[in-house]
Amino acid sequence: MDSFKDCFTIREASKTLGVCQATLRRWDKLGKLKAIRHPINGYRLYKKDELRDLVQQATSTD
Repeated sequence: MDSFKDCFTIREASKTLGVCQATLRRWDKLGKLKAIRHPINGYRLYKKDELRDLVQQATSTD
């Protein structure tokens, strides 16, 4: 389970990004932000690196 230490749960990801969990589910469905699934419980997990990249893209002023 150490492979999931660099991941956020959907709750943690929503707080980090400042969006609701339904938004994250919609983004996952649209392919904007891809969730991985926990092999035991099937919960969505989001890689911290991908969230960081998404935030950087959104705040980029280029």
